[in-house]
Amino acid sequence: MSNDFTFRITTTRFDEDYSPSERSRLTTNFANLARGEHRRQNLRNALSMIDRRFNDLAHWDNEGADRYAVELEIVSAELRFAAEGEDREFPLLEILDTRILDRRTGRRHRGIVGNNFSSYVRDYDFSVRLPALRDAGGGPALPDDFGELHGKLFRHFLESAAYRERFAMPPVICISVSTSKTYRRTENRHPVLGVEYRQDEPSLTDDYFAKMGLQVRYFMPAGGAAPLAFYFRGDLLSDYSFLQLIGTIATMETFQKIYRPEIYNANSAAASIFRPSLTQQDFSHTQVTYDRVERSQLAVQQGKYTEEHFVTPHREVLERWAAAYRPQPDDREGIIDDAPALAHLDRREPAETGVARPAGDPLVPLEAAG
Repeated sequence: MSNDFTFRITTTRFDEDYSPSERSRLTTNFANLARGEHRRQNLRNALSMIDRRFNDLAHWDNEGADRYAVELEIVSAELRFAAEGEDREFPLLEILDTRILDRRTGRRHRGIVGNNFSSYVRDYDFSVRLPALRDAGGGPALPDDFGELHGKLFRHFLESAAYRERFAMPPVICISVSTSKTYRRTENRHPVLGVEYRQDEPSLTDDYFAKMGLQVRYFMPAGGAAPLAFYFRGDLLSDYSFLQLIGTIATMETFQKIYRPEIYNANSAAASIFRPSLTQQDFSHTQVTYDRVERSQLAVQQGKYTEEHFVTPHREVLERWAAAYRPQPDDREGIIDDAPALAHLDRREPAETGVARPAGDPLVPLEAAG
């Protein structure tokens, strides 16, 4: 069963010259920016927003607010079936890898892999299978196996040699909070992640990411307008350095300001009891063009593409593999080989050097996740 398919990883630099490959989902955050006549200016503006937000949060020993730059790479994972035939290779998912350039020292610090999450199979689940299930059942109830195949494929990818040879830690996915849930501010504060929020019950996306082996916490960083949802394994607060966490916040808060300005570029910060809304009008637009309606339409097309080229032709193999699959324990330890920025949670100001701590093993609408 383990030989039914393998994974292959390729990477692409995400900068102002980036152009999406034919295999990239056009609805994913980074690909959506790089389309149309304003693509280069879109990319330049977004990258500038990321750097400014990073330096705003990494303010210690950074008087000019220009010490750091965030470098991004798109990590594309392809699934390759062992059996010969058509549709043998399929673009499974894409995530982002971050590195932080310290302009003062010339040193590059390893960031967090994950951040954005792009998946054709998720498009199929939410844009094809979910509407079909609801039309057939006439209600909100879902079968227990909804998201099971996607979750197992994701876990298996993290266990693969292709992933483990490149990355020392599991990914952290950072997306928007859900417009269908209410969030309540707690007294818990982290020096970088900010104030923690909690919700009363999990959303459909929470359950979906849980099947991927990821748990969730919600934090609103200083200067932010709304909490972000962080999906992770292990201990989010202890497994990553301050600079690593800031890299993820700066990157994904920027994307959310562009795609969900009603929430993340609102003119007032989230209250202690917060119900996100895409209909509120007190927000500012960014200097980045984006068509949210087109993005939703493309998600349906991509879901149907997945059904035609992945789910249907390989259904027997995928069902047999999924029935036999058992997740492996995650035995990786440590976070960073270059240890940037010590995450002392009992201090208000971060330090510049750091140590790693071992990781243990252990959810927003579809359009917000990338």
